[in-house]
Amino acid sequence: MEPSTHTRKTSLPGVGTRYDLETGAGPHLSVVVCQDGRRILAFHDPEDDDSCKDAATLTPHEATALANLLTDDPVAHLQQQVEIDLVTEHIEVTKRSPYAGRTLGSTQARTRTGASIVAVLRRTAAVPSPTPDFRLAIGDTLVVVGTREGVDAVAELIIGG
Repeated sequence: MEPSTHTRKTSLPGVGTRYDLETGAGPHLSVVVCQDGRRILAFHDPEDDDSCKDAATLTPHEATALANLLTDDPVAHLQQQVEIDLVTEHIEVTKRSPYAGRTLGSTQARTRTGASIVAVLRRTAAVPSPTPDFRLAIGDTLVVVGTREGVDAVAELIIGG
């Protein structure tokens, strides 16, 4: 049975919220979640809570990256057991594309390349699993999944190469 972890939450008016964690190794770790989205990681002297030994400020993007490193990947074991040779690419529909203004079905991308267009990103929206009658527009970004060769073939098809 793993030892329990003790955390404490403290409101910091005008700043944000401070979360304190006593680690099994001894160092006292704090995370301050600022109102502007930044995170500050700080190590304190357990005997003097006001004495900060070291600190690092993280942008929201950096905090997310760190959280991903600290969190178990629930599908990591699958990659160890099954070798999957798939890639994902974003391919933009430009004014040079022969498919700008035409339907997704007219590309016959999956039939011709073996790769699948699994979503279309348009401005600030995403269209997951677009149907064959979905009309492509200049500026759309296609999310394509397949083998390296298949995805490259879709890029050539859409770009008009």
